[in-house]
Amino acid sequence: MTDIKSKELFEAAKRRIPGGVNSPVRAFGAVGKTPRFIVSAHGSRITDADGNEMIDYVGSYGPAILGHAHPRVIEKVTQACEDGLSFGAPTEREVRLAELIAEQMPSMESSRMVNSGTEAVMSAVRLARAFTGREKIVKFKGCYHGHSDGLLVKAGSGAMTASIPDSAGVPLDFTKHTLLARYNDTDSVKELFAGHHESIAAVIVEPVAANMGVVPPMPGFLAFLREITKKYGALLIFDEVITGFRLAPGGAQEYFDITPDLTTLGKIAGGGMPVGVYGGRRDIMELAAPLGPVYQAGTLSGNPAAMAAGIETLLILKEDPGIYGRIEKKARQIADAVRKAAKGSVCVNQVGSLLSVFFTDAAVRDYESAVLSDTRRFADYFGYLLERGIYTAPSQFEAMFVSDAHTDGEIAYTCRVMREMKW
Repeated sequence: MTDIKSKELFEAAKRRIPGGVNSPVRAFGAVGKTPRFIVSAHGSRITDADGNEMIDYVGSYGPAILGHAHPRVIEKVTQACEDGLSFGAPTEREVRLAELIAEQMPSMESSRMVNSGTEAVMSAVRLARAFTGREKIVKFKGCYHGHSDGLLVKAGSGAMTASIPDSAGVPLDFTKHTLLARYNDTDSVKELFAGHHESIAAVIVEPVAANMGVVPPMPGFLAFLREITKKYGALLIFDEVITGFRLAPGGAQEYFDITPDLTTLGKIAGGGMPVGVYGGRRDIMELAAPLGPVYQAGTLSGNPAAMAAGIETLLILKEDPGIYGRIEKKARQIADAVRKAAKGSVCVNQVGSLLSVFFTDAAVRDYESAVLSDTRRFADYFGYLLERGIYTAPSQFEAMFVSDAHTDGEIAYTCRVMREMKW
């Protein structure tokens, strides 16, 4: 499989774009290869600049639940573009998307459209602080909530309460109110509330962690978070940028039957266009300007083309709820094939249509166990799949995304390739 044109483009990109990419994971640095420059994608297939067509299990990191370039979505986006790309004014499409979201996720009584998951989370956290009159936020090590300064942190020297920035350029003062707990560890959360319960505004969590690889919540973990936040008057924020509309029509909150106070969305909610959404209880959301004192704004928020893509995607999912059973079955077939072939030498985590293969023989339940994975073995695995026309995320700590466009034949081929690999 040649990559001559991609190499040429990458060299050109590095002269004008830091690292040659506009998002770090795209650089393929973790797998020691040149990034593939994509020219088109249709259904389950993606084609690069060298003409290589591959079965795609990245799906733009989640939005392509229907597959790429679904005809109905493309038609609606085209119509919207013909009416004008941006107005800086309200449109009916914004109202329609907010209504569809509330219908599918009743906890989102009121919502605000933004342009990215990072922006949605940043705004939800600001609302939580204003609503509670408190400053501290609890997040979990290994859960990613965008790159806003206050949440781009990790635990320093193993101390949960001594958060240090996870990026240069972030002042310590920006992160001092972010407390770190361990995912799936209720005791670590109890300890934080014991010492800071009067100052914790919210707990934010990926209900299924998907940015340290796929790590499902242990039984009772999310219910515990709901209980302890209610006990101490803090808010529970579900970051469903990845899980929203992917695990179930109502997202992870439907899948696990837990109702958060605030939710953040992206990915599928925009049908592949740049969209973020934050929303929740009406009494909290009414603190947002212009009704309340919490400021948030965006010239391109509610962009008509993006709204059209989100509306049509959610309508298709609503019309055909059987999609969730189909894509979960496909993901399970791949997961089972890997487990059988690898014979205990890897850990496979799967929730719905999300799955990850961790190159460790131990169970992966949190960040600490995820980072035990052998990333050199993962790089070999990535290259093995790529050479056989299977495109996956170039990082051990990303998910595989199965879509409704993946055919039975493509799933069978993927399983066969997995079985033939020397694990």
